[in-house]
Amino acid sequence: MNKLTLLTLAGSLAVAAPSLAQQTEKIDQVALAKIKDEGMNRSKVMETAFYLTDVCGPRLANSEGLQRANEWTKKQLTSWGLVKANVEPWGTFGRGWDIEKSYVAMTAPYYHTLIGAPKAWTPSTNGTLKKQVIVVKATTEADLDKYKGQLRDKIALLEVPNPPKPSFEPDAKRYTTEELQKMTEKPAAPAANATPDADRMATYRARLALRNKLTEMLQTEGAAAVLSTRGGSDGTFFTSNGAPYAADAKPVLPELEMAPEDQLRLIRLSDAGIPVEIELETRTRFQDKDLKGYNVVAEIPGTDKKLKNEVVMLGGHLDSWHAATGATDNAAGCAVMMEAVRILKATGMQPRRTIRIALWGEEEQGLFGSRNYVKNHFADPATMKLLPEHEKLAAYFNLDNGAGKIRVFMPRATRP
Repeated sequence: MNKLTLLTLAGSLAVAAPSLAQQTEKIDQVALAKIKDEGMNRSKVMETAFYLTDVCGPRLANSEGLQRANEWTKKQLTSWGLVKANVEPWGTFGRGWDIEKSYVAMTAPYYHTLIGAPKAWTPSTNGTLKKQVIVVKATTEADLDKYKGQLRDKIALLEVPNPPKPSFEPDAKRYTTEELQKMTEKPAAPAANATPDADRMATYRARLALRNKLTEMLQTEGAAAVLSTRGGSDGTFFTSNGAPYAADAKPVLPELEMAPEDQLRLIRLSDAGIPVEIELETRTRFQDKDLKGYNVVAEIPGTDKKLKNEVVMLGGHLDSWHAATGATDNAAGCAVMMEAVRILKATGMQPRRTIRIALWGEEEQGLFGSRNYVKNHFADPATMKLLPEHEKLAAYFNLDNGAGKIRVFMPRATRP
C-alpha cells in the first residue's frame, strides 16, 4: 500500500493542468524524498484500513455502517489539516438497510451450522423458522409448473448455478511484463459473426426473467423463505441485493445467500430422498427517514496564484456490501487515497494546485455517488452542458482495483 500511495502522490504533485499529455513539470526530488520517508517510516495506511473495515464494519449503501464511515473519514481528514471536509449529499438514493441478527442451520437429518447471510433489502423472518426444504430446479418457465401446490410453508432451496471446481493455480498471480504490455495494446476487431457480449447479455436477461417469475411464484404459493447462492469456493460466498431499495418497493420473501458447498450438501441429501429441515432467523431493519446518498469530500488548497483554482482529484468508494468488511472493494483504495493526502499535510507540502479527495457512496448499486458528483459539479451527461467547475478539473486518479502493487499506469484512453 505504501508504494501505491507514493505513485498516487507523484502523480498528484507532477500533474500539469488539463492538457496532461502535452505538458510536463519538473519533479521536485527533495519533496519526493520527504514523501517517501513519511510513507515508508510513519505510515498510517494500515491504521486507516483498520478503522474503515473492522471498526466501521460493512458499509452497505445508506446503512449505519456507511454513515459511520462517512463521519469517521470526515473527522479524520479534518484532523490531518484538510479543509472543507463535508459529507455532501449527491441526491436521492433510497432506503437504508441493516442486519440485526442472522442465523441458519440444518437440523435434520442432523445438526450442522451453515454459512450464509441475508440478501440486502430483504425482510426479517417472523421469528425463528424451522421448516422442511424443497429443492426448486427450473431452467424454463414451464419447469415452474411442477412445483405449484408444493411450496406452502416450505423453505425453497435453489440450484447452485456454478458449482465450485478444484483449482491447481496459485491464489495470487503477478502479471509478467509481456502481459502488461499486451493490456495496453488495442484489441483486435471481432469477427463479423462473433457476438459474445450480445449472447452473454441475452443469457443474463433470460436468467433474470426466469428468476423474477420464480420469485413471484414463491410468494404466490406461500413459501416461507428462500436459500440461494451466487457462487464462491472454500466456504466463501458472494452476496447482493435481493429486493429494490426504493422507498415504495414491494415486499419480498426473506432470502439468504449461502456458501455453495453448504447448499450443495442440502441438495444432495434432498435428491437422495432424505428429508432436510432448516432452522433460520433473520432480523433486518429498514431506514427510510433519510433517503439521500452521500460522498465525503475534502481539500488541500493550492498555493500558486495562477494554478490554485485548478483541481487534482483523488477518489475511491467507501460503500461495500453487507456480508463482509469491504477490504479490497474498496477500503484499500480509500485508505491509499487518504494516506496520500495525509502525507502531503504531514510533510508540509505546498501543492500548487488544489488537491481534492472524494470518497464515493452508493457506488455498488450503479456508480451513483461519482456519477451524481459529476452531474452536480462538472456536467450533466444528459445535456452535456458544462458547469463552471469543469474547466478547473486538471486530473482525476481513482483506485478501485483491490490490493497489489501498481506496476503500470495506463491512461484510460489507451486501455483495451
